[in-house]
Amino acid sequence: MQEKNKIPLAEYPRPNFVRDSYLNLNGVWNYKICKRDASLDYDNLQFDGEILVPFSPESKLSGVNRTLKRDEKLIYNRKFNIEESFNKGRVFINFFAVDQTALVLINNKKVGFHEGGFSPFTFEITEFIQTGENTVAVICEDDSDKSTKYTYGKQKEEYGQIWYTPQSGIYFPVFIESTFENYIQDVKFKPIVSENKVVVTVKTNLTTTDKCTIEIDNKVYKIETNKEVSIILENPRYWTLEDPYLYFVKVKFNEDEITSYFGFRSCTIVKDKNGYFRLALNGKIIYQVGILDQGYYGDGLLTPRSYKDYENDLNLIKRLGFNMVRKHIKLELPMYYYLCDKLGIIVWQDFVNGGNNYKFSVINVPMVTKHYIQDTEKNYSKFGRKDESGRKMFVIEAERIVNVLYNHPSVFLYTIFNEGWGQFDSVKMYDYFKKLDDTRIYDHASGWHDQGVSEVKSVHCYFMKYKNPKRKSYQNRALVLSEFGGYKLEVPGHIFSDKEFGYKSMKSSTEFMSKYMNLIINQLVPSIKTGLSASVYTELSDVQEELNGFVTYDREVVKFDEREIEDIANINRTLIETLKKCIK
Repeated sequence: MQEKNKIPLAEYPRPNFVRDSYLNLNGVWNYKICKRDASLDYDNLQFDGEILVPFSPESKLSGVNRTLKRDEKLIYNRKFNIEESFNKGRVFINFFAVDQTALVLINNKKVGFHEGGFSPFTFEITEFIQTGENTVAVICEDDSDKSTKYTYGKQKEEYGQIWYTPQSGIYFPVFIESTFENYIQDVKFKPIVSENKVVVTVKTNLTTTDKCTIEIDNKVYKIETNKEVSIILENPRYWTLEDPYLYFVKVKFNEDEITSYFGFRSCTIVKDKNGYFRLALNGKIIYQVGILDQGYYGDGLLTPRSYKDYENDLNLIKRLGFNMVRKHIKLELPMYYYLCDKLGIIVWQDFVNGGNNYKFSVINVPMVTKHYIQDTEKNYSKFGRKDESGRKMFVIEAERIVNVLYNHPSVFLYTIFNEGWGQFDSVKMYDYFKKLDDTRIYDHASGWHDQGVSEVKSVHCYFMKYKNPKRKSYQNRALVLSEFGGYKLEVPGHIFSDKEFGYKSMKSSTEFMSKYMNLIINQLVPSIKTGLSASVYTELSDVQEELNGFVTYDREVVKFDEREIEDIANINRTLIETLKKCIK
């Protein structure tokens, strides 16, 4: 466990919605693991020990190193003080992620219950707290990949290869804040680049359309709350990869005040002079050369040790010449997306998969055969989606992801389903989410089981030489290679276990450089000329048994020296330059 007096991830965690009220609850909590049906006296509970929040009990940094079983529940408990001056009228407790369910109690009284392990939630606790000492308890249960209802991502009880250690409980920061009686609940910014305007919606806890003030780059506007209001930007400055400009905003409603930001940009598909559809940022076609990032860390699992881990990962991505990151099957903390916004890195964000009993013939065989099936009701069982509650829960959690990331200009594309994992009704899902947020591009089926919709045709290629699929399959869509590569290069002393996984093994960094150059120059570059618009290499870091990262799982060793990193960057830039020449 880290030092008890050193609070992990203690910085204010929400850079896109900052309020001048913050009581961090990260740090040492008490914990107890017991049977789910155990009858407990919460006033006199005997704890098993201490756990360092926000690290899951399965992680090394938590100090517990214990996997929560399906017939068990995990109980957290800690005390905190509320000063009289802290309470402005209302008090809220915020959680960024608790896997999979969370019952929250303040002073032994229930304040709320949350379902879903990959999304933030908030409960008002005004009536439950008192000035001085208080107690918070969180009771968690987790069925991991055996759940038919909840999403679980890459976690699996029988983990190995591309599936990882199951985790449970609190794994992202917890904090308390106070607002005035009437307060700002949310602010959304929708840039309309074609009209030089941003549509602003300031949502408050009231249903009336009262006035508020909004300051954008030192210009003050008075607008109505709880409705869409258009603000014209004179000589707007675009958010681009070269100049990721952010408009910082201050919003004041009565006594409540928050600061936020937005980027002025558009995400579209544009037809080039040769008739191919391409991805465009602000109407400008750009090849998006991306890298897959699963967001797992050796000692914290789903949780970084500090925000410096995020910064180091993203800086390495830029040094390697990538301009896009595919955030794979995980929602990160707001700080991650803020850094992408600030650094000018495009994000492809995956929704998190659920479902159960994935069939080998559905999720593995298509990798080779390219045989795809419909994902409608008649095939729900093949995709592990017979449980209606699980299908509904997928939509709920995906909605939360879209809402949480709405203001981040770096988020360009959402992946709804990946490789058939829990896939269902993707035609309907695409229509639904496109209406929910029409400012982004959507990939309805990354890899296979393409249903012919959404703005992109998305393929994966690991074992065979890459060549573009038949033109008719993507003639009205942008073609993207959303996963490829996966070259394994091990670093002795920095390996998770004796079991090792990768799609192709490299004996040295020299061999990797040769194979990587051949892959890019001889396979991807020619494909750009016939429509390939983006590619995502697997992957940024090793993850447990997977050894196909540019950096080790513990983040202690980057596998390439500075000269090799620059060479990789130059190879990646070749993709960008090739597309530029194709569209001249």
